[in-house]
Amino acid sequence: MAMDDSYKTLIDAHKVKIEHFISTYEGLLMRQRELRQELERKDSEIAEYKDKLENSNNKIKELEQKIDKLQMAGAFEASAVDVKEAKQNINRLVREIDRCISLLND
Repeated sequence: MAMDDSYKTLIDAHKVKIEHFISTYEGLLMRQRELRQELERKDSEIAEYKDKLENSNNKIKELEQKIDKLQMAGAFEASAVDVKEAKQNINRLVREIDRCISLLND
């Protein structure tokens, strides 16, 4: 009978250890599922951020092209100061031509 009790004690001790291992294993499986779900969410978020980044980069390129076009157009437009100066030069030339004509007529 003493032998049976020692075997029972050993079996009970191993049973407790096995139950502990099973519980730990199930906990790890649950944690693994949680981590996989979190990873899927993060992958989805990363994909969204990549799309947003690509859209932003495309928008930046479009705006840079618009800036280049506006700068080119601005290079051909005369500023108000340039127009005023050009008018003054034309008026000065017309007066000088008028003087020359008047000198020729005398």
